Amino acid sequence: MRTRVHITVSGRVQGVFFRAYTQKKALALGITGFVKNQADGTVFIDAQAKEDVLKSFIDWCWEGSPLSSVSKVDVVPSDTSLDADGFTITR
Repeated sequence: MRTRVHITVSGRVQGVFFRAYTQKKALALGITGFVKNQADGTVFIDAQAKEDVLKSFIDWCWEGSPLSSVSKVDVVPSDTSLDADGFTITR
């Protein structure tokens, strides 16, 4: 069964290729969804996959891109299913 979560990543996560690295990692893990920058300087991720895959992905979010410095990762489960193919970067 696939689980959907909303992830908000805080710290130095914009302007450091965080979204590109997130997309690459998500695609490698078979995660569907999207990643986008938020006006408040955070990065928002909408992700859906098997629960164990999501746990691995959430752990990775603490690392991020080589130039990022993550200070916080908030995860909120979603009750709805995500109707998406692949994993995209949105603006």
